[in-house]
Amino acid sequence: MVVITISGPHGSGKSTIAKEIAKALNLKYVSSGQTFRRLAKEYNCDLEEFSRKCEQDHSIDRKIDQITIDEAKKDDVVLEGQLASWMANDFVNFSIYVTASLDTRVERIAKRDDIDFKTAKKITLARTKSEVQRFKRMYKIDIENKEIYDLILKTDRLTKEEVNNILIVACKGFIEK
Repeated sequence: MVVITISGPHGSGKSTIAKEIAKALNLKYVSSGQTFRRLAKEYNCDLEEFSRKCEQDHSIDRKIDQITIDEAKKDDVVLEGQLASWMANDFVNFSIYVTASLDTRVERIAKRDDIDFKTAKKITLARTKSEVQRFKRMYKIDIENKEIYDLILKTDRLTKEEVNNILIVACKGFIEK
């Protein structure tokens, strides 16, 4: 029974890393970020608008977080998301936090979403501010507190392959232990 969580700020590489770990270890992959984006589309909102909507309607966050908890209970999963490590805490075997500088993260987001750097930065800062405040208010969780993580990795100067290799080896070692 394996539950691995990958958390970190927007654009840190959480999704890319989590998918690779899940593939390498033959585990299911579940993304809170993908669920958030899917719900934003269902509500016909962009991400910034949807974040503001979530500030008023906590049932949306609770729905996403319950999916994380339910998947953790099933085992053999890599859970990716801002709150994944916090929500699945009772079930987690190995918890990873990935990060990068703001500029690196914004560049990645701009490329991924095919938007300009300035727009990506505005959206990223707004979403981050919204989430920090919302999660403190809703759950008394400070997502900037990294004490719960087993491993913290800064990804700025590493290639995607180097990051994946480091984290897959770490996960395998932790699982074997």
